[in-house]
Amino acid sequence: MSADHDVAAAGSAAGSAPDARTGRVPATPALSSRSKLPSLTGLRFIAAALVFVFHSSLMFIPMSPFADHGVAEGYRWFFNQAGSIGVSFFFLLSGFVLTWSARPQDTVTGFWRRRLLKIFPNHVATLVLAVLLVTSGAIPLGVWLPNLLLVHSWFPAASVHLSLNAPSWSLCCELLFYLLFPLLLRPVLRAGQRALWSLAAVMVACMVAVELVADFLAPTSTPAAGTDVTVWQFWFGYFFPPMRMFEFVIGMVLARLVLAGAFPRIRILPAAALCAAGYAATLVVPFLYGLNLMTVIPISVLICAVARADAEGTRTVLRGRVMQWLGEVSFGFYLAQLIVLVYVRTKLMHGHTYSTPTGIAIVVGEFLLALALGGLLMVFVERPVMRRWARPKARHRASAVVASGTGSASAATSSEQQRVPAP
Repeated sequence: MSADHDVAAAGSAAGSAPDARTGRVPATPALSSRSKLPSLTGLRFIAAALVFVFHSSLMFIPMSPFADHGVAEGYRWFFNQAGSIGVSFFFLLSGFVLTWSARPQDTVTGFWRRRLLKIFPNHVATLVLAVLLVTSGAIPLGVWLPNLLLVHSWFPAASVHLSLNAPSWSLCCELLFYLLFPLLLRPVLRAGQRALWSLAAVMVACMVAVELVADFLAPTSTPAAGTDVTVWQFWFGYFFPPMRMFEFVIGMVLARLVLAGAFPRIRILPAAALCAAGYAATLVVPFLYGLNLMTVIPISVLICAVARADAEGTRTVLRGRVMQWLGEVSFGFYLAQLIVLVYVRTKLMHGHTYSTPTGIAIVVGEFLLALALGGLLMVFVERPVMRRWARPKARHRASAVVASGTGSASAATSSEQQRVPAP
């Protein structure tokens, strides 16, 4: 989920309107990739909040605090796919923002360093918290080591890919995205408008194929808790990192289309309404097809609408100071929220349920506690690590000069280093 701090950063990757005759991208951009995207930062928090309400509604593990079965079941049903829409948003956003803010002078090693420093410190901190607060007994090597290295989502066993701090499974996907991004960037930047639309269509078709394979070709396995599918079906259609690459690539394509002025102009409110309609569809279609197929296009439209509004300087409620802070905290909040929920509901409340007003108060309290913990992670882990190690000390000033456009690319990187592909 780590849809990164580059959401609000300025890049200098080419983003230009395609030539009508060749489909190639000329030098003058339709929108500037140096435009900051503060509204997308605010939108990140809403996505993380959707993941929280999904987890707080779970009944097969006692996360829901409501004693009234009708209330508990209604809460669970309504937010049954809220987590999946939040995660899909983050995967699409990662591809979008990394492409939007790509810098021709950047190096592959520099890019990978920043990405690893972005996700691993918070991951390790929350992993330690999970071990201390919500686990009991010895943890097998085959569980804690894949978790630590962020490869546990590659294992089909739920006892591995959903172990310890379960939300960290999505970081396994992000790690794969970051590894492949430098290889994917060049062809995406060089593609013409028609090729970009065709690539997006192919990616959506691949997403459909994934769920069809999971639905009809899955090997026999045990039922996945809280669903009507098997563990293998759920893992292959949702948790397995290569199967989530398609959303990341769609995000990359969307950034190019918006920068080129080639994406249809749609306002934020209609785009949000389309997302609501897509989410409603997830509640009535079979489980596997509701994981991301019903919402990938609506989320794509919303991201593009919000990015265009930011690039054109349109004021939105997502740009306010509070929403910006919440967006910046969202990564830590995302990683901390299930730890808070499990600790409060199983360790402090021992799974007891309460009246509806008390249950609402409990959920709000858990939300605020997770938010506070996310803030602490941002202030004491994420920001200090990024400030200290995101760039080599010897080249920090030269890199800053290059990023501001007042120096040469060679000042920031040595000639032998491989660069992130530029157009």
